[in-house]
Amino acid sequence: MSTRRSCMNKIIVYEYEDFKGLSKEFTSDVPDLRSVDFGDCISSLKVIGQPWLCFLHPNYKGLAHAYEEGEHKQVDLHDQISSLQLVTEDLENPQITLYEHANYEGVSKVITEETNLVYSYFNDKASSHIVQKGTWLLYEHPNRKGWYYIAREGTKLPNYGPVFNFDNKCSHVYPLKGGQPTVTAKIMWDRRIVESERHVVVDEINGINTTDFEQTFTTTSSRVYESVTRHNFKFKLSTQRISESFNLNVDPRTNLVVEKGHIDSTITVDKSEVTMPAKIPPHSELNIQVIMKVVTASAPVEIIVSRNGKPKTVFGEYHSVSGHNINTKYIVKPIERKNNVQIQ
Repeated sequence: MSTRRSCMNKIIVYEYEDFKGLSKEFTSDVPDLRSVDFGDCISSLKVIGQPWLCFLHPNYKGLAHAYEEGEHKQVDLHDQISSLQLVTEDLENPQITLYEHANYEGVSKVITEETNLVYSYFNDKASSHIVQKGTWLLYEHPNRKGWYYIAREGTKLPNYGPVFNFDNKCSHVYPLKGGQPTVTAKIMWDRRIVESERHVVVDEINGINTTDFEQTFTTTSSRVYESVTRHNFKFKLSTQRISESFNLNVDPRTNLVVEKGHIDSTITVDKSEVTMPAKIPPHSELNIQVIMKVVTASAPVEIIVSRNGKPKTVFGEYHSVSGHNINTKYIVKPIERKNNVQIQ
């Protein structure tokens, strides 16, 4: 099993810039930071998981700024943040509809990704909106510049006029991104299938004893051989993909890293020691074959991607071609004596 990291959503706030001074950590909304002795003193912060909103006034009122997962050495509302709120919306597959006129009238534009409206016919034309999914930042200027309005899922704003005189000024829209999710991958060994087995001769040694006495075949008691196992992973359906990388732990020594856009395979090399002591009877030929059993097998893999406490399950398949099983086969057969009398 492999887990990328904890899915806890949290914000750590600091008294001074660059994460210095006193600090506090929160995992849920704080309507009034003065009640926890940290009002109007935040100068830097760190976010883990879902984004957070920082408000100028208590009870989530007044000007607000959004902070996604990461380290923010400085904040916009320097020493002015009075309340904190966690963004709990599902931020995957965001969608917002902008309307040309107030009250959702006129030409409309459906947006599902970050868009610079300067490059379209809808620049500085929006006067109302409806948010179908996600949380959006509506910027006054292109390239995420200037003042922005925070539009949350399920909300409607029928008229931009009263909102800081925002009517016909929206030039850029950006959907907030969720933090990195927890990814758990489990190989379901109880459903392992052996697809094929075959035996491969990796070494062959011959010894001939033409004397009338038993001879020791070799002075060494063993030999070491390398065995190779090829591991690979693929999603069950060709359409299934996840944007996060994760580790697939095959055994304590093998860790298969699955990354989007890369061939999901690895090779491990092991050494096996094979015992070689053998006696050759008089007038006999000894043939020793070192045989590797190559097994091709597969097992389903369950992958659970959890973001903001909401799990999504996809399935893959672990596949291996392994030659770990190495043993020896001894064959003794008589040879003709010099007088052409064969030993039976």
